[in-house]
Amino acid sequence: MCIQRPGNKLMKAQMRKVPWLICSLALLMLPGSSFGRGSEKPPFQYAGGTETIKRGCAGDLEVMSDALVFKCPAGSVEMPFSAITLLQYRPDVSKHVRKMKIKWRVRPDSGGGSHNKYLTVLFEEENKTRHIVVLKVEPQEMRPYLAEIELKSGKRVEVMGHEDYQ
Repeated sequence: MCIQRPGNKLMKAQMRKVPWLICSLALLMLPGSSFGRGSEKPPFQYAGGTETIKRGCAGDLEVMSDALVFKCPAGSVEMPFSAITLLQYRPDVSKHVRKMKIKWRVRPDSGGGSHNKYLTVLFEEENKTRHIVVLKVEPQEMRPYLAEIELKSGKRVEVMGHEDYQ
């Protein structure tokens, strides 16, 4: 014979909810776990320029106190703020840049479209040698970098607005 206590039914109902609660908490914690983090692709890709880096080399852009540094498995390039003469973020590489007399090692794609995706950095060494680096990056990845680059470099990044796409 089973003795029923007043809270017994309530306790059984709560015990049935425990597995669901544990599963729900486990699912909520999954995106915050380290599972799968190693497979994320770096946001910046080398799209073209004068450096000896292969097209499509994915890496990271570091905004240091005195320079931008792009690092990918095939190499890295340091772009001192004091040497930068042009910063652009556009849906393509501008005609002005394409027509410059530069020894391109990797020519960037023509680009185009309705949203910005190419960061172009032109800089000169002390011996007047011009370098250009074109990085492909999506707008949602680039937004946080724009203000930091302008703040640390003291130079304006020319960003093409939506009204200029036509």
